[in-house]
Amino acid sequence: MAAAIAYPDPAGVADPTLRRVAEKYAAGERLTGEDALTMFRSPDLLSLGRLADHANRARHGNVVTFAANQHINPTNVCILRKTCAFCSFARLPKEDGAYHYTLDEVWAEAAAADNGLTREFHIVGGLDMKAGLQYYSDIFRGLKQRYPHVHIKALTAVEIAHISRIEKMPVRDVLIALREAGLDTLPGGGAEVFGNAVRMTIAEKKLAGSDWIDVHRVAHQLGIRTNCTMLYGHVESLQDRVDHLTMLRDLQDETGGFLAYIPLAYHPDHNELGRELGREGTATTGFDDLRNLAVGRLFLDNFEHIKTHWIMVTTQLSQTALSFGVNDLEGTVVREKIYHEAGAETAQSMSLDEILRLIRSAGKTPAERDSFYNILRTTFDPEPAGVPVAA
Repeated sequence: MAAAIAYPDPAGVADPTLRRVAEKYAAGERLTGEDALTMFRSPDLLSLGRLADHANRARHGNVVTFAANQHINPTNVCILRKTCAFCSFARLPKEDGAYHYTLDEVWAEAAAADNGLTREFHIVGGLDMKAGLQYYSDIFRGLKQRYPHVHIKALTAVEIAHISRIEKMPVRDVLIALREAGLDTLPGGGAEVFGNAVRMTIAEKKLAGSDWIDVHRVAHQLGIRTNCTMLYGHVESLQDRVDHLTMLRDLQDETGGFLAYIPLAYHPDHNELGRELGREGTATTGFDDLRNLAVGRLFLDNFEHIKTHWIMVTTQLSQTALSFGVNDLEGTVVREKIYHEAGAETAQSMSLDEILRLIRSAGKTPAERDSFYNILRTTFDPEPAGVPVAA
């Protein structure tokens, strides 16, 4: 398949510094941190996109995958409410809007959108002192009993470390216990940006970047696959981004345990950081959103999958991203709370027909996948009307 893909000629890259990166890519050389910095600095977005699209097509051809998933956020109570300046979701226990689901409320949330098609529950929440090992074990067991076919992707590294602290158990033992209760994989949240100076500014008491890596390392050692993220567009420098990506690539070299990389755009509304920066109402630019995805595809050469999160950057930009190195689109979601609290104006869910139309009208072939990126189907009945099938 790769042989049929037209390679973008480095001579056609307008930015001479990016042209040197393109030449290295053409020669099959691994890109360095300095090359990543060059890509982040380059104004030649279209050439960068062509390189990333080539790298993506060489792996995945014309196929764009998605999952029929449902987000469940069992609690927004969080002990870091006052120190994570970028977060709009968290509440103190007695603060207006605070909630902590009972098990029956979790079952009700799961059932509210159940149409027999959901294949993944994506479960994350706040660092709630009443949400320990027993709470989440009961949730996972109950969901598995009710929906044995549904994959449970749950709890960020920060939440795993929180449970480890309040239960006074090693992270490894927490993961083993949760796996026995029904945990299948971990999401990639809580990474933010790993640099110490950045974390001191936006999340002073949150799990350190090196500790986030360690939680995922232990998960990989146990055979638990995980995802990873980077929250960009706040106070981080371009070098901070490169250092973050380097740490992810290094762990992937070591363990091979990451499934996908998902860059996440910072939303400045309804949080302290946005007010301090005077950024409320001002989201990241489309240029930077596309650039983060393209750099991820090219620099993270040991990652199979790069995902665009349409909730954070709009469906229109996510559709464009399918030509900037992206092979996976955030799925149906059903009810998203965390980013909408921070000012996301996108819908809280997307129907199957909408997903198919978005992918097809970008000239791509949609494929529903499971949580391990195994293709489940590429034909859909009924097919959306009026949208040509990509070749």
